[in-house]
Amino acid sequence: MANPAQKHSLTTRIFFGMIAGIIIGILLRTLFDDSGDFSFGVFGLNVSTYALLVDGIFNIIGQIFIASLQMLVVPLVFISLVCGTCNLSEPSKLGRLGGKSILLYLLTTAIAISLAITFAIIVSPGEGINLQADVDFSANEAPSLAQVIIDMFPTNPINAMAEGNMLQIIVFAVLFGVAMAMAGSAGDRLGKMFEDLNKVVMRLVTILMNLAPYGVFALMAKLSATIGFDTFASLVKYFFLVLFVLAVHGLVTYPVLLKVLSGMNPLMLLRKMRDAALFAFSTSSSSATLPVTLETARNKLGINNSVSSFTIPLGATINMDGTAIMQGVATVFIAQVYAVDLSVGDYLMVILTATLASIGTAGVPGVGLIMLAMVLQQVGLPVEGIALIIGVDRLLDMTRTAVNVTGDCTVATIVAKSEGELDEARYNDPDAGSREEDVDFEDFEKNK
Repeated sequence: MANPAQKHSLTTRIFFGMIAGIIIGILLRTLFDDSGDFSFGVFGLNVSTYALLVDGIFNIIGQIFIASLQMLVVPLVFISLVCGTCNLSEPSKLGRLGGKSILLYLLTTAIAISLAITFAIIVSPGEGINLQADVDFSANEAPSLAQVIIDMFPTNPINAMAEGNMLQIIVFAVLFGVAMAMAGSAGDRLGKMFEDLNKVVMRLVTILMNLAPYGVFALMAKLSATIGFDTFASLVKYFFLVLFVLAVHGLVTYPVLLKVLSGMNPLMLLRKMRDAALFAFSTSSSSATLPVTLETARNKLGINNSVSSFTIPLGATINMDGTAIMQGVATVFIAQVYAVDLSVGDYLMVILTATLASIGTAGVPGVGLIMLAMVLQQVGLPVEGIALIIGVDRLLDMTRTAVNVTGDCTVATIVAKSEGELDEARYNDPDAGSREEDVDFEDFEKNK
């Protein structure tokens, strides 16, 4: 018998796992420490209870959970994108999908950093702090836009998959899918095999989702036990300002864009994004959350595989709205801390640089800090100012990742609606994706 509450049950379990983890972590931090207090002997070794739980059990469970999600990213993106591309009836459709997706991602990023700068100027989070950074911060040099374009094309697709280079995987999968579509009966036979592989991988996603509350509990317990709350005491204004702008962007900007550009009900999208947002919050990784985001887009929002398989992985790679908000607030904050007056031209340059950098630094390790270093250098601010905000960035990273995955699904919904590839009945069904018959992960029929 179908269970309409299945979706809500998973969301509730993840939420309670998160809250329980936070409470346990705070208790451990309060009652124990990592210096050996409350320790005991095991096989002649002195073992700290704190270390056993935090660095042992919670760390192992949490890392296994994240590794399990990351394990699915490459096969899921490659198989799903090949399936979507080989079923395209019009070759020109691929160009339209890419153009619409990239333009929308750039638009949301420009809006995000504009909001961040505006609110930061009004609130002035760095006024009166007058800190001087004594520690150095160095970021890897970001590649040029030309080099990024060149690097999108893999010389060795297997190596790209091994390294998790998402842009190269996307390009190879698209080319492979197009070749399959042009290969006649051979491509049809191979396409059926990929469809079967896609169903198997999505079934594995379902299994991992049911284990998510335990992984989330372990991650939050370790984070709460190790984070130094005194670290961000002096940065509380900056911290809560970034959180506020993230909330405005996620709960106002995306719904308005969705309503204006597609006419769909934004409250339904926000409701169905709960599971993916909780995953993103606990893992702080758009890539690790990708399997859940794809499952949400297909089975809860009704986005056809031909659109979701391209737009969602692309968004996980280049959509940097949350990071752009951090950059905008951090730039104003650091300028105020160092008593540097920025002109209107400087702020416009920050918006332009950060928006273009959202694509230009895609796939680079430490992308958020690299992008911020680029922005600071562009307007003549000291890069070592990044050291002032690193202490609280871990907590903010969790929230901006949740905002990013919400943006990915918003853009995918808008693109799907414009292409006639959105199952509106499924989108408007509050129980879609939670019923037993929806868990087969069948591809949706294209709208006529």
